[in-house]
Amino acid sequence: MAEQQKGAAIVTGAARGIGRAIAETLAAAGHAVVIADRDAAAAEQTAAELRGAGQRALAVQVDVADRASVSAMVAASVAEFGIVDVLVNNAGIAGKAAPIAEQSDEDWDVMMAVDLKSVYLCCQAVLPHMLEQKHGSIVNVASIAGKEGNPNMVPYSAAKAGVIGLTKSLGKEVAQHGVRVNAVAPAVIGTEILLQLTQQQIDYMTSKIPMARLGKPEEVAQVVAFLASDASSFVTAQCYDVSGGRATY
Repeated sequence: MAEQQKGAAIVTGAARGIGRAIAETLAAAGHAVVIADRDAAAAEQTAAELRGAGQRALAVQVDVADRASVSAMVAASVAEFGIVDVLVNNAGIAGKAAPIAEQSDEDWDVMMAVDLKSVYLCCQAVLPHMLEQKHGSIVNVASIAGKEGNPNMVPYSAAKAGVIGLTKSLGKEVAQHGVRVNAVAPAVIGTEILLQLTQQQIDYMTSKIPMARLGKPEEVAQVVAFLASDASSFVTAQCYDVSGGRATY
């Protein structure tokens, strides 16, 4: 049974994969959800399916690396639902799996824009609303690669390490204003993003997981939902692993 209705939750990259699982979980918990994704058709399909199940959902096309697009996403969300009390920065790419010598400046710049700058832009856009209402939760989807580093994934690992640092800094910055900022660090999760990697890279990452299996999108979603909820009211500036035991700290 769904809980009492809450404000809206913006979830970037929510048309599929981990983002979709997060949106479905937050919707079941009573949130209206904003399915924000670069793929407008897929976002609308996901939103329509949620509405068909009796949930409140809005599809918004967004380029999370573009300030104007992000501002328009937040404005559309506020216009539709009034209160936005959750932001989940999930959108991201895996990038090219290759030694650093084979990574181009463009590879680096695209990774930083989509996986790190996007988090900065989305937080900056939504925070005025959360600070005004003195309530909100931001959850950033980082990666275990940001804590331990994966070989042949230098740009990705660096970007996700940046997401963790941003989370800790911003969480402390707004800690006394009713807004909490946390992150999750998944290990390898069974989604379409794995199509961007080689089987060798997937096998390497899986071999590092003590549970010896891929994670599931819904397993990440449950941790995100906890961090988004008032059940974690004394938790901020933290990074929760969803890694099957992989993390070393």
